[in-house]
Amino acid sequence: MKKILLLLFILSPLLNFGQSRKVWLYKADKFYELEDYYNALLNYQKALSDTVGLKELTVPYEVTLGKLSLKQKEKLKIDSSRTVPLRDYLEHQIASCYLKTYDYKKAAEHFAVTSSYESYPEDVYYYGISQMHLENYNEAIQLFESYINSGNAYDSLANKAQNLITGCYYAIEDIKLYEKMSVTLADTTVFNKGTSAFASAYFGNDDRVLFTSAREGGVVLDPGKQDSRFLCDLYWTERGPDGNWQEAKNFGRPLNSSRHDGAGTFNSLQENEQQSLIYFTKWSEETPKDQSIYYGRMVNLLFFESFKLPESVNVPGYKSINPCVSLDETKLFFSSDRPGGFGGMDLWVIDLDESGQVVGEAMNLGNTINTSFDEVAPFFHEASSTLFYSSNGLTSIGGLDIFKSRYNKQTGVFFQPLNLGKPINSSKDDSYIVWDSKLEKGFFSSDRADCENGHCYQIYEIINAPFSITLEGITYDYDSNEILPDVKVSIKNVEGKYEDVIINSDENGYYSTELHVNEEYFLKASKKNYFADAGVENTLGIIETTVLKHDFYLTFIPTGEIEIKGIEYDFDAATLRPQSKVELDKLVKFLELNSNLKIEIRSHTDERGSDRYNQKLSQRRAQSVVDYLIEHGVSKDRLIAKGLGESEPAIIQLDGKEVELTPKYIYSVEDEEKREEFHQRNRRTAFKVHAQ
Repeated sequence: MKKILLLLFILSPLLNFGQSRKVWLYKADKFYELEDYYNALLNYQKALSDTVGLKELTVPYEVTLGKLSLKQKEKLKIDSSRTVPLRDYLEHQIASCYLKTYDYKKAAEHFAVTSSYESYPEDVYYYGISQMHLENYNEAIQLFESYINSGNAYDSLANKAQNLITGCYYAIEDIKLYEKMSVTLADTTVFNKGTSAFASAYFGNDDRVLFTSAREGGVVLDPGKQDSRFLCDLYWTERGPDGNWQEAKNFGRPLNSSRHDGAGTFNSLQENEQQSLIYFTKWSEETPKDQSIYYGRMVNLLFFESFKLPESVNVPGYKSINPCVSLDETKLFFSSDRPGGFGGMDLWVIDLDESGQVVGEAMNLGNTINTSFDEVAPFFHEASSTLFYSSNGLTSIGGLDIFKSRYNKQTGVFFQPLNLGKPINSSKDDSYIVWDSKLEKGFFSSDRADCENGHCYQIYEIINAPFSITLEGITYDYDSNEILPDVKVSIKNVEGKYEDVIINSDENGYYSTELHVNEEYFLKASKKNYFADAGVENTLGIIETTVLKHDFYLTFIPTGEIEIKGIEYDFDAATLRPQSKVELDKLVKFLELNSNLKIEIRSHTDERGSDRYNQKLSQRRAQSVVDYLIEHGVSKDRLIAKGLGESEPAIIQLDGKEVELTPKYIYSVEDEEKREEFHQRNRRTAFKVHAQ
């Protein structure tokens, strides 16, 4: 009996430990499912060993990585074809928790071990991700290539690994698209005062900003259980008379709740700041992982109760985050993992009415913008028609990178996204970029720097690099395609903001001038004895040094007549037919372009009828054309009406020879239809340029 009791005494701690491990494992998986990776990590560590006790702090902002929910068994089923030992599972989950709490150094240490397990071949990929975040790009390339060639790679991860290899090479080459751009940590007493700060947005004007921060003094309901240092609230600040940002103010309740509130955007409702809206992301009171977009109505910086946007934005069971209102306040962009996307978080857009309410259904921005991974934090810059956003599914140099994509409003198509490169992007997560109206300054958020409580977002200010936009080109003779020197080139700002620029091409036909950003221009090239050439260029969305090329081709003015095709009159009259007016409208535009020309409108008849009658009829017809041109804005001083009757038969090319359509020639033709065609050719209206 004593032996039995002794045996039970010895086995009791082991049995208790087994029970405790099941509890820890159960709790860990629950926390992981809720995306509380810090508490999941602690419980996985306890389940692996009762001696582990590490001090960590919660990361106070959303994560958008996937989750894995597994049953608690000694051998755990991963998918329909494999099971893994419990120890392998625990070590894999610990490594994943480190990755998802942004402790890339410890994640790399753990994935270095688990990547050798047969249970988790994909950990080679995640080991590469960790090394990439640590800026060990050559090691990351080797790991990604190893995963791709392993024979065990998932297609989606293999495709992503291929993109990341390209991103690693970008980073190794130290690509700096905007190397002269100034990037500095925003004021630590205003923006970066707490444990985390992110998602800046201009608020009413370029000198007022709202942003999200977790810091002391935030909104809590139970101070005994809640710590505002780790709860996100919406704050705002504005520049003072000295040009510095003033102390940040919490919007308070009811806009901010006792959970996370953040990533806001402003809608002035037709520039009426006395009554406006703020859209923002709110974490669920009941289930922290659930995130939806709400709006709060503001009057004089005070808010009414906020409301959840309808299911056209917030699909039940899915995340909708990061709202952004377009500058014209007609569109709401946001990120969501709702059905109908390409995988992960996608960017969507929905229309807004004049009261700021969403109307219609949300539209996915398409696979030029979205990937099978995550696209978040959209910002649409209206003046440059450019979408800025963050993605970890494109060619990234590490984590979330910030990209830009031009939008063609006429075709409704986005251009291929461009990585903004260093110094904006880093090996860590970079997101939430916003620009002022002139693309001169802005903000973005990044976790590139270690902070006291782990890896957390901080807000950075951007001052755009001094850059130039140059317009240059060559002037040519249209017919010979040879260089045409000394051509006057006029550059006119369409909106009339700036004085016209007039320059002359040099002896090599070359011209060059500087342009302003975010403007549209009308271009004109002119030279004596030549018809002018014209074109348009714009500098919309350009935020780096750029050279625009525009060549001109000028046609030498002939000495003879130039027929105005399509001019028709009523029978035996000078009344212009509708088709004639269409053609004359083209002539009006031509004369507007060639404003230095004086022309003679010349009207002809065929030989049928008396000379005197034909002369008068042709004069009336020439005058009707001149009158039409004057009515449509052409100065009468530039116009001469001349009726020539039948005195100047047309000369045409026929069988490679010049033929004058005299009565003798016409009546020598036996084909009646051909004779009538030649009579019609004589009944013509033309113009001739007078000497300049």
